[in-house]
Amino acid sequence: MTAAVQALSMLLVGVLAALVVASRNPARQAVVMGVFGLTLAILFLVLQAPDVALSQTVVGVAYPLMVLLTLARAKARKP
Repeated sequence: MTAAVQALSMLLVGVLAALVVASRNPARQAVVMGVFGLTLAILFLVLQAPDVALSQTVVGVAYPLMVLLTLARAKARKP
């Protein structure tokens, strides 16, 4: 059972990583990257690394949020 959950988590992380790379729109890429970060945190929990999962959750939410805010501000300044 545990091996199946680990394999499924790794597969999901791999698919989302490919989606992040394949995205061309920066806003969409930031959103997919946030989902990827949360999925990576789940993988770390499954692999029994809760401290790394907590750190990944903070980074996985904060970084895409900062990118989206930067894109919005750059769009607002554009003449």
